[in-house]
Amino acid sequence: MNTAYALGFASLWRAIFYRIGIKLGLNKVKKISAHIETGNFFELPENLFNTKLKVNTQWCNQQCFFGWKVVNSTDIPNWHQSVLTSAEIEQPHLSWWSIPDFSPELGDIKGVWEASRFDWVLCFAQQASQGDETALNKLNLWLNDWSIHNPPYQGANWKCGQEASIRIMHLAMAAIILKQHDKSSVSLISFVNAHLQRILPTISYAVAQNNNHGTSEAAALFIGGSWLTLLNEPGGDVFYQQGRQWLENRAKHLIEEDGSFSQYSTTYHRVMLDSYSMAEVWRLKLALPVFSVKLKSKLQLATNWLYQFTQFDSGDVPNLGANDGARLLPLTDTDYRDFRPAVQLASVLFNHKKAWSQKGDWDLPLQWLSIEQPNSVLEAQSSSHFKNGGYCILRKGKTMALLNYPEFKFRPSQCDALHVDFWLNGENLLRDAGTYSYNAGDEHIEYFGGTAGHNTVQFDDKEQMPRLSRFLLGNWLNLHGVAELKNEKVLQSCQAGYQTKDGSHRRCLQLTDNALIVEDNINQFTNKATLRWRLASGDWRLTGNTATNGKHQLTIEPQELIKNIVLVEGQESRYYYQKQATPVLEVEFHQACSIKSVYQYV
Repeated sequence: MNTAYALGFASLWRAIFYRIGIKLGLNKVKKISAHIETGNFFELPENLFNTKLKVNTQWCNQQCFFGWKVVNSTDIPNWHQSVLTSAEIEQPHLSWWSIPDFSPELGDIKGVWEASRFDWVLCFAQQASQGDETALNKLNLWLNDWSIHNPPYQGANWKCGQEASIRIMHLAMAAIILKQHDKSSVSLISFVNAHLQRILPTISYAVAQNNNHGTSEAAALFIGGSWLTLLNEPGGDVFYQQGRQWLENRAKHLIEEDGSFSQYSTTYHRVMLDSYSMAEVWRLKLALPVFSVKLKSKLQLATNWLYQFTQFDSGDVPNLGANDGARLLPLTDTDYRDFRPAVQLASVLFNHKKAWSQKGDWDLPLQWLSIEQPNSVLEAQSSSHFKNGGYCILRKGKTMALLNYPEFKFRPSQCDALHVDFWLNGENLLRDAGTYSYNAGDEHIEYFGGTAGHNTVQFDDKEQMPRLSRFLLGNWLNLHGVAELKNEKVLQSCQAGYQTKDGSHRRCLQLTDNALIVEDNINQFTNKATLRWRLASGDWRLTGNTATNGKHQLTIEPQELIKNIVLVEGQESRYYYQKQATPVLEVEFHQACSIKSVYQYV
């Protein structure tokens, strides 16, 4: 009941009402019908442009999924086959609501959805805008093939409203790149209309999730509806008005006053921000009325949040919270974990300032979408305290330390309370295990999303919060004591804590010129407490109470209270459905005490 109360009864009611409506056939989504016309979706531009811009090569003579899995093929993808497991949908033309959410035979359904997110649409459009007729023909061929093999509302690729929304957003950005958003073809119009009909009847369910489903689907309705209206197609204004309303609503309710987002995840924060960026780009191109001052303010805050987390040297961010492999606007062939293009675009759109003045591939989305770049630049990154989301960031020179503490207004997805991330020169030295997969077996969900997957303390081998389902934890933790951040010239520090029936943990971070010092006060546990530090890969060796890779060293004190200390082989997932071994230092204590971990670097 406590978890239900925390989720919010309005959200629970929306979700329950949706499921009842689908099961009993009351939801309008089961009564709609549509047809997608075949033919040319796009034409070769009359005047070539963007001829000097770099295209995303990740779909040139190959296919690239989840930012890492490359298939050396130029063939049309099998839209019903998983790129992760190679398993195929057995009955691809079932009505989408007849397809189960999770199938042991198929495995992770995201492996099927990935090719139908249309990343390739953007890549082919980039090439076509530079006069590549082969790329244009390929773009139209693949879109027609998708439409033929995925008739409206049949098959797994129609199952999720967010997946349908991502297709709409990518097609709209491709139309902007090709400068054809104001003269779209019959095929494209019918495609957009069929998708909007799928999205609108289930938007309440997306909203009930209090996550990026609502923001993505709102953006698609806003973009697609105004697109139809521009082309004098009937019904477009209904979609547009609904999309605009929910874009405002979701920003108001899901983005906190410090810019934190409801999902406590850097990846999903980027998904949300990219959705709003595409909506704003589209608004500018069509000269639609501006969004509210409140919405713009929230997006400025959300942009600053992700800016503060991003390492300029690498573009990488802490692998915080759920990571499902999503990158919604792949207009560059930079690495999936490079967040700079998303931050630069959002900063220019919402702050009217560049995040970074230096020139780089992070400017490409602005250039491809013909967004004018301002001269002004954001203030330099600094130590920051996001009290609404529960994050303390310490910055000193080229180092950054993050303390993640439990301040839950929305549902957490991982047991990562008091997790610490540590970075030097853009390299992640103390790191999060990641997510790996949502449907690869309970052991993966429990390990990667559990306490052992994070740099924190575990009491008596119990999870910080019990897992009720794949996406829901119970008995949400509460902050115990005041979370504080001190930003001084000589020393940067922050602290926070929590207490449960299984134990009490308070953690303090200090960042000096050559060390990260973490002090843990632990008590009220029954038998043992296990402290874990998940290290960057390398030749780590343990001598006494010190682990070293020859360049850095991590020392645990006091040595006399350590009952067991060992370097073990753990697992981490930096990309969805990819995992590799990583060294983990595990330290066991059998009594209440104060622990000091000192990570020294050069």
